[in-house]
Amino acid sequence: MDILKYLSQNIQNVISSTLNQEIFKFIEEIRLRANQKIIIKLVNQEIILDYIVTTEDLLKTIEKLTENSIYTYQNQICNGFITVKGGHRVGITGNVAIENDAVVNIVYVYSLNFRIAREIKGSSNFLLDYIYKSNNSIYNTLILGAPGSGKTTVLRDIIRNISNGEYGKQGLNIGVIDERSEISAMYKGIPQTDLGIRTDVLENIPKVLGIKMMIRSMAPDVIAVDEIGGSKEADSINYAMCSGVNGIFTAHGESLRDIKSNPELRKLIDKKIIERILVLSKEKKGMLAKKYYLDKTKCEYREM
Repeated sequence: MDILKYLSQNIQNVISSTLNQEIFKFIEEIRLRANQKIIIKLVNQEIILDYIVTTEDLLKTIEKLTENSIYTYQNQICNGFITVKGGHRVGITGNVAIENDAVVNIVYVYSLNFRIAREIKGSSNFLLDYIYKSNNSIYNTLILGAPGSGKTTVLRDIIRNISNGEYGKQGLNIGVIDERSEISAMYKGIPQTDLGIRTDVLENIPKVLGIKMMIRSMAPDVIAVDEIGGSKEADSINYAMCSGVNGIFTAHGESLRDIKSNPELRKLIDKKIIERILVLSKEKKGMLAKKYYLDKTKCEYREM
């Protein structure tokens, strides 16, 4: 398992000697907390290893993650995570230093959460019929789901399908605005996930700026944005739609009521910009719970 090389030698030894190789296939997270035991999260269970993580373990792990150059990774650290080769993300908590209402560093690291990246190609196939129009263009689609419902995994696969032109469709140029590098898992300028052959990525940029920059610079047919709902994002999305660009978006929520409780998402609904709303199941990861379409004759959303 390639992620082990980023851990301190002591932790590497404990995990390698305790877990068999078969278990590695099912690891989703490795959580390290100062003066606490190691917790390994699998798909449906946790394994607690009888080893107390030391401050030295955390420091040595940070050194490996940053290739002994913390300054190079400072921006990522200030966002609370580091992305490593393979697309794996390591969340960081500790004593936070703030200047002018912005995080400038995380010192005295308390915990690290290794989130193991795995692509699931084909996970979006069952959604494509709801997303594609008959003329090969895309409905402006919002994918809703609770945390852990598979929104980002599904979005990533949708991007790949649209970009490559899978299943008899014509491939489209797609621009990904990846504010926190959760879609592309960019590592040194190279996406670690397969986003297709016609995909361009803007990483580590606020969505509001990234949407406009992508449209002006790359003229995409489609834009894709994960977890929308922040300030002024609806206006930027409206700008994209008025520029003739379609969009695929995700947001936190489990119902139309949840959308209406967010002022930015409500703007998109009230202006009837979104044409399809697909709600992922909380209980069955990656599966549909509900789906809605925009009835343009009556200007309202109806369940499909």
